[in-house]
Amino acid sequence: MPEPVDDLIRPGWSAEPLGHNPFNAATGGIWRVRRDTGTAILKIATPVRRDAHPPHWATSDDPAHWNYWRREPLAYRTGLATRAYAPAGIRAPELIDSVDRPDGSVALWLEDVDGHPGTRCSPEQLGDLGHRLGVAHARWLGRAPEQEWLSRDWLRAYTISRPAPQALAWDHPVVTRTWPVELRDGLRALWERRYDVLAATDELPRTLSHHDVWPMNVIVDRAGPVLFDWSFVGPGPIGEDAANLILDTFFDGLVGVDLLDQVADAVLAGYQRGLAAAVDPATVRRAVLLCAAAKYFWLAPGMIGKLARRGTERVESYDTRDDLAIFAGRRQVLKLLVRWFRLALD
Repeated sequence: MPEPVDDLIRPGWSAEPLGHNPFNAATGGIWRVRRDTGTAILKIATPVRRDAHPPHWATSDDPAHWNYWRREPLAYRTGLATRAYAPAGIRAPELIDSVDRPDGSVALWLEDVDGHPGTRCSPEQLGDLGHRLGVAHARWLGRAPEQEWLSRDWLRAYTISRPAPQALAWDHPVVTRTWPVELRDGLRALWERRYDVLAATDELPRTLSHHDVWPMNVIVDRAGPVLFDWSFVGPGPIGEDAANLILDTFFDGLVGVDLLDQVADAVLAGYQRGLAAAVDPATVRRAVLLCAAAKYFWLAPGMIGKLARRGTERVESYDTRDDLAIFAGRRQVLKLLVRWFRLALD
């Protein structure tokens, strides 16, 4: 349930709840608030809680933890979110105010950006975002900031924390009905070689990564892309943000999968151009492919695990389709993931 925010809403103001991942214990809620001077976005960052949130979305007081609950308020308060990618033409929403509340939580008042959401971006616009990410990552190559509250080894820590059953039912009727045997074999191989994939990403050049670039965290205004949700920011391998932008555009059914090849080509080409002065295109391409495999080796096993848990627990997802539609709708994206895994590692 969202945190109560009556102490922040003055008489005459109104608050409209906005969608977010309710299972991440770091966020107590997000609202669009109509105030005397216009609208603003209110986001609550909540301290560590021992409640109904799933263990794999638990927060921590450890500043290096992948889900350190204070990281986003610190990113805004120190100006890092504002400065990080600004020279490349990617900005964060303006911080209007931040309030330390009596219960220990932090209220962030952010600019209500006027633009169109990332889910409505064309492949060309996503390619432009990929280019700007490449330019931004080139600037941070080998010199990511040293603040202790930045995430450390985020890609490994996040992916290993994702839940998957020990015995995977690759022969479940939903799986066999929607995924051909070649795809199932490839996803199984990716899962079995997950530690090899992660180890390979350790050898990639390092930069400052956002770690959650996907259309739900992007609005494009007249000046260009605005990037939200700086909760995970920290050092990471090149390729990770671009890989996530490509694949996570399609996983939840928010954008038609018929655009997959166009978006993949546009983002990869744009990202290579952005990094061209610092990293050769072949290395950039392998980084994107490898990071895609590292970021999503857990997804198919996790989906199979959700089939077994369906009806016994609340299952989190932005994807509102039924099981068959989810498995079928993600098939083409997972085929691309397997192809990239094999090209990058083998």
